[in-house]
Amino acid sequence: MGAPEGESRQQFHFFDGQWQRATEESPYIAYHEGPVHRVEIDMPYALGVNEVTYEEWMACVTDGGCNGYVPDPTARVLLHDGSVHKVDAVGRHPVMRVSYEDALEYVAWLNEKLDINTYRLPTEAEWEYAARAGTQTPFAQGDWVTPEQVNFNGKATAENLDIPELGYLHRWMTVPVDELDAANGWGFRHMSGNLREVVSSCWSDQHKGWARSSEYLSEVNDEDPCAFRVSKGGSYGLSMDQSRLAVRTTIATDVRLPMIGFRVARDLER
Repeated sequence: MGAPEGESRQQFHFFDGQWQRATEESPYIAYHEGPVHRVEIDMPYALGVNEVTYEEWMACVTDGGCNGYVPDPTARVLLHDGSVHKVDAVGRHPVMRVSYEDALEYVAWLNEKLDINTYRLPTEAEWEYAARAGTQTPFAQGDWVTPEQVNFNGKATAENLDIPELGYLHRWMTVPVDELDAANGWGFRHMSGNLREVVSSCWSDQHKGWARSSEYLSEVNDEDPCAFRVSKGGSYGLSMDQSRLAVRTTIATDVRLPMIGFRVARDLER
């Protein structure tokens, strides 16, 4: 779990109060992605193959759940002529503009609907274990990915890598969860790109280095909740580098953003 120093190719970073190009004297080091440590998955669980979709979210709303919250599905696509075109990302597009607290309402509805108490959000360790699918490369597909595999921001990628002629596609919005060659070796789709996914783990400036997945879950069950959680997986609006599996960002539990979604985990019996 985590990334070694130097895995990120990011060429710009916030330093000394401003954005600067990374240099040998002032390199970008993603300290918050480390330290790399081994985690034993000691509690069996299942994870959704896909991000929760807009139509799945609306099934909850229609059934009286999810606090009746209808997320704005509008994506604002910037066209080549500079005009902005609005598109509704509905149906099988992943639901966006949902917070951590919203996601908890969705899993509560699932549990009530099925009269069980096994659905929840994954921890950061569980998310990364599934996303890596047995690999240790920056992406499950290897050291590099293409826009046909991951929905990332091609323009930001070219700028980040300082390769202006890269020519990678930038879609400016999500794609339906069934689109692209986006599955890893275990069949999980869009673990990189499309939408960042909020998980249940509390934010920390570095990994806590716990050795078992049950320790990550115990933190979530603590009676002293944290105000900031971890989000994983990159998004359509961020560069390829920000879609690496070890990337982790912080988000307040009540914040709704157009680049944030989630997927569901389920506890399994031993």
